[in-house]
Amino acid sequence: MISNHLSVTWTALAPALGNHLWQSTLFAITVGLLTLTLQKNHARVRYWLWLAASVRFLIPFSLLVGIGSYLPWSHAVAGAKAGFYIAMEEVTQPFTEPTVSMIPQGNASTGLIHLLPTVLTAVWLCGFLVVIFQWYFRWRRISAAIRKTVPLQEGREVQALRRLERMGGMRKRTEMLVSQTSLEPGIFGITRPVLVWPEGISERLEDAHLEVILAHELCHVRRRDNLAAALHMVVEAIFLFHPLVWWWDARLMDERERACDEELLESGRDRQVYAESILKICEFCVGSPLACVSGVTGADLKKRIARIMTGGTARKLDFSRKLFLSAAGLVAIAVPVVCGPLHATQGRAEAQAQNTAAIVPAFEVVSIKPNSGTPMAGFSIVGKPFAGIMWKADRFMATNFTLHKLIQRAYDVQGDQILGGPD
Repeated sequence: MISNHLSVTWTALAPALGNHLWQSTLFAITVGLLTLTLQKNHARVRYWLWLAASVRFLIPFSLLVGIGSYLPWSHAVAGAKAGFYIAMEEVTQPFTEPTVSMIPQGNASTGLIHLLPTVLTAVWLCGFLVVIFQWYFRWRRISAAIRKTVPLQEGREVQALRRLERMGGMRKRTEMLVSQTSLEPGIFGITRPVLVWPEGISERLEDAHLEVILAHELCHVRRRDNLAAALHMVVEAIFLFHPLVWWWDARLMDERERACDEELLESGRDRQVYAESILKICEFCVGSPLACVSGVTGADLKKRIARIMTGGTARKLDFSRKLFLSAAGLVAIAVPVVCGPLHATQGRAEAQAQNTAAIVPAFEVVSIKPNSGTPMAGFSIVGKPFAGIMWKADRFMATNFTLHKLIQRAYDVQGDQILGGPD
């Protein structure tokens, strides 16, 4: 019975999932093309584009369509042409529930078809749990290190941190914790971020190195990078079999660190001091094992140092690029919302037609004939034995179907649950 319920659920969800995956993938490919045109611009622009592509996987197209259908002005488009909506429906949602169900009469084939949703669900669930447990154990490792930390209330590190907070206009103070582990300095937490500072590293850093490292960490706090990383981790766990989702992880980390580097260098920090600070951190510490802990040494270190020392100033977005990105974002949100009223109009029309059909019987002829050994008109079935059923707007057709099989389909039961009746 569980396999039957999963089969029914899979039949209902598979088309919606297929539509959502291809729509999100198309959106991601479009974002990737946009980032190629923005390689000489600020990394924060590309970072937010990649993050938008990731979050898009959590927002179904149908959700925006549903929001549009409930807007107050949705009734004003009741007279819109249905042809436009049908075209949009076919383009944006090519996967629909099948109208023809082919059921082989062989027991082995039927069993395999019924087991497929169960197998796919089990494989996904196993992968999901593996990813979640990996992150859980890594999180426990960092949490254990955090519990052994000691708050730092005074010293040149705290003085530099408070000075940088005032310069950056940050109203909320970031608590500084001293850790005895070899983890690199990093921001831990989302709602109440804290700065974890390894014990003994300050003695190896001059004041200029210390200040630039603290400024880098505060940059992560202002940008809320831990929250963005956690959102992408959710996308990775749910859509773990999508290859682009894992490729984005490296892109997001690279653009995140590059954005912080650009911000610090544009504020007037010395390039050589900044590069030396990163190298000193690498000599003393190891990297964070969790993606949602923002540190200093992330991304490709060799390319990053070379970019810091030799890279020029990133270009600001000109008016035309700003206008283009704004228009693209508006279209991505507005199109499904605008389609909402059309969807509601179409749905009301279909519901009205169904209610009318339920009140006034539309069938003029009902024909039942013995099995002739060949499929009836309208069916094109290859191979024997075969059986098929078909639903259309004005009829129901079944060929080579016994009464037992019709009852099985109608009530979703097994053959041995039906007793009596003709052969």
